Amino acid sequence: MELKAQIESGLKDAMRAGDDVKKRTLRMVLASSKMAEIDKGSPLDELALMAILQKEIKSRRESIQEAIKANRPDLEQASQAEIAVLETYLPQPFSDAELQDLVKSVVAELGATGPADVGRVIKAVMARVLGRAPGDKVSQAVRASLPIYK
Repeated sequence: MELKAQIESGLKDAMRAGDDVKKRTLRMVLASSKMAEIDKGSPLDELALMAILQKEIKSRRESIQEAIKANRPDLEQASQAEIAVLETYLPQPFSDAELQDLVKSVVAELGATGPADVGRVIKAVMARVLGRAPGDKVSQAVRASLPIYK
């Protein structure tokens, strides 16, 4: 089943079960995807939808940091619950070792040697990660594996 259909099905299940957190979270994801489709002018593919999910997760992690600073455990818990809902729709993330192995193989494949190759390597790795690692983590792994940064 494609990702958007899974999210829509999850929303229906949440509505039937009366799960307000899941319902609210999935509605926000569907609204964000609809806005992206309107901006793009065509339906989103799986990768674009995964990127929206990751963006929503990143936003909630930032909210958690702000809630901690404001001493608001209620907001922190709400964001944690929303992250848990969102993560169920993403594939299993890469471990650090798996990501490092992938980056090393791409660096060797492309013959990357320095800072000028960082963008090219990140682009190639992101195409292979398919939503299983956030961009900032990929960027850190690429910079750590290139000889010039060591």
